[in-house]
Amino acid sequence: MAQLTLSQWLDRALNNPRFRENVTSLSHIPASSGSYAPYPAWVHKGLRHVLEKRSMESLYSHQAEAVDMVRKGRDIVIVTPTASGKTLCYNLPVLQRILEESETRALYIFPTKALAADQMHEVHSLINDLGADIRTYTYDGDTPDDARQAIRRQGHVVVTNPDMLHAGILPHHTKWQKLFANLRYIVVDELHVYRGVFGSHLTNVFRRLKRICRFYGADPVFICCSATVANPKEHAENLLERPVELIDKSGAPEADKTFILYNPPIINRELGIRQSALTPARKMASELIGNGIQSIVFTTSRLNVEVLTKYLKDHFKARKPVDDRFVTGYRGGYLPNLRRSIEKGLRDREVMGVVSTNALELGIDIGDLEACLMAGYPGSIASTWQQAGRAGRRAGKSLAVLIARSTPMDQFIVENPDYFFSRSPEHCRVNPDNLLILLHHIKSAAFELPFEKGERFGLEDIEELLDYLEEKGVLHRVDERWHWAAESYPADEVSLRSINPENIVVIDTTQAGNHKVVAEVDWDSAFTTVHDDAIYMVESQQYHVDKLDLERQKAYVKKVDVDYYTDAMTYTNVRVIDDFDKKRHAGIIVEHGEVQVVRKVVGYKKIKFYTSENVGYGDVDLPQKDMHTTSYWFTVPWDLLGGLKLRREEIIDGLRGMAYALHHISAVLLMCDIRDIDHCIGDKSGEWYVRHGAEARMIVSSPQGVSDSAEVMADAYDPTVFIFDAYPGGIGFSELLFEKHAMLIEAVKTLIGSCPCEHGCPMCVGPVLEVGTSAKDAAMKILGLFDQHQG
Repeated sequence: MAQLTLSQWLDRALNNPRFRENVTSLSHIPASSGSYAPYPAWVHKGLRHVLEKRSMESLYSHQAEAVDMVRKGRDIVIVTPTASGKTLCYNLPVLQRILEESETRALYIFPTKALAADQMHEVHSLINDLGADIRTYTYDGDTPDDARQAIRRQGHVVVTNPDMLHAGILPHHTKWQKLFANLRYIVVDELHVYRGVFGSHLTNVFRRLKRICRFYGADPVFICCSATVANPKEHAENLLERPVELIDKSGAPEADKTFILYNPPIINRELGIRQSALTPARKMASELIGNGIQSIVFTTSRLNVEVLTKYLKDHFKARKPVDDRFVTGYRGGYLPNLRRSIEKGLRDREVMGVVSTNALELGIDIGDLEACLMAGYPGSIASTWQQAGRAGRRAGKSLAVLIARSTPMDQFIVENPDYFFSRSPEHCRVNPDNLLILLHHIKSAAFELPFEKGERFGLEDIEELLDYLEEKGVLHRVDERWHWAAESYPADEVSLRSINPENIVVIDTTQAGNHKVVAEVDWDSAFTTVHDDAIYMVESQQYHVDKLDLERQKAYVKKVDVDYYTDAMTYTNVRVIDDFDKKRHAGIIVEHGEVQVVRKVVGYKKIKFYTSENVGYGDVDLPQKDMHTTSYWFTVPWDLLGGLKLRREEIIDGLRGMAYALHHISAVLLMCDIRDIDHCIGDKSGEWYVRHGAEARMIVSSPQGVSDSAEVMADAYDPTVFIFDAYPGGIGFSELLFEKHAMLIEAVKTLIGSCPCEHGCPMCVGPVLEVGTSAKDAAMKILGLFDQHQG
């Protein structure tokens, strides 16, 4: 049977009534031709010749504008679509200056090792073709010790990541004198990634970087690249704290793109349950890949990557013998060599289908894919367009399909296509003067160079903080200078990404005497993915976890072939430490402040492949994890709830349903990823409510963890609903929610009240099996309290 082209497949799909009835929007973005400009006269003949040999006879207009501004010493941020040639905007002026002045140095900063390796390959191949003595090196955690000295001394272009800059380069700047004294350019790629906590840390790292550059007499030009966000110029200026020129008119041609919003059918009207987004994703991906249409499927979790990869591999193996790499997964945790081979397989079209987390959302070169399926809303409009841009680079036709899950945010996006297509992408925000973050970096900066009296660090006058650190014995003041006085190494005290920098190594012990590392898992994820008896998957190969050894940071696994996967169950509780502000809404107290969040993995479910049936449970005994952050919360007194004529367990279910809806509505209001915030119900002292089947109980936390036996009478406490920032120290979301409390409550009321389900569903209060059949009715009655007792 002849294979279909993408256009033929799309025509057939749209002519199928069962497919078409689930399409809520079909948008056609026509191809556009490019806008070009000649090479400037100052470009080195050899460099121009190399570029022309690569079919770059001229520059795109935005490239010409960028290299001209950089040549004039202006800081810039380039915001153009995927595959529009942003790389040349920095490689051309950097290589040109090195050819003119051989002492010139440049620092390239990429958010991930994978992206750094990809861009390193790009600049390396240019230099090889050029035949010039320009030395380019990657400097990251994997760089061997014996190579580091040579890189410091000889590297013209040093490619690194923010974490290594923070902990491995700036604290040792005296070893990098050659780099800093001759530093002319700093390239910051994927600028939009640096928002929230990560961006707040990076702003402080840039403060330290500029401070060291000044010490060595350098004033480098910053060349920044970003995906489309609402405020690229403002964001770049907030990160760099200096004026930046914006280049956002792309001269690159764009491929013809069809963008479909697809809402899977409801399969249980009574419970309001829709078909899983993985089901249509599996069907569409098998058809596209089977027709030789190279495709990428993005999912919202690492577990979904493995489950969908298994389904697709099973599909193709059942029909014809295919190479195991015909379809593969891609996610964080895969070993670097495996990731590189998958990327190469995509470029060479040996890999025809890849299922990925957002790890492939960034600009790694994976060739010219034709179709992109997104199984679940990625969490932001900016990320959705970034993922969709992975298909259809510069020519031909391409397809992007966003397949909704049952969650309120996914449903809102697909049922309101005008909001999605006309809305500006999200704003990037940073808060570098968050006291915790600022103090960490002032300590690191003082370790690097003494602070002078009157010196500023960013926009803040920091003398008060320097005096505080002197009192603590961390700094020592001599005349007008503060010197580092402690024995510790301050850069090691903080991780820029607010995750534990430690990794767990996954070791396959299937063959006696031939143990090998198959993956690595970050510390926080290890608790939910490689606990004892978990099923862990790599490229859909299943492994049973025999033992998780946290002390030695190893998980020992054996290959198995079972018909289920595991999903961890986590309990969360929140305890109020300090309230910053409070107000009343009707008789209900609304507050925001600092909280302690405790999470504990207590068990796991066994989920059967294909049917998603729950086929068993297991217990998990791991330490709890604590985090201090900021939260918005409101407390509903029992004396108000008592007038609703609801049973206690119905009230708890109603509060749980209300908190679920509030979490999703808050993410829409903040225009943030749903994972940037979290929710919990309990009371302000740290007890929290947990549903076990049909009964609701209040479970008390203890230093040892969760105690099932420590039940208390629910009426001893007033229930509290918390929405908290999911990052240590908080990033300002909770204060915004506190200010918008009344608007939030109205939006939640509208969401739940207008949902057509009878008892509740994932689109309003959450799945009935999790929140109970009374959750929707109870939530509406509780929300009604906000209208009463005014004054």
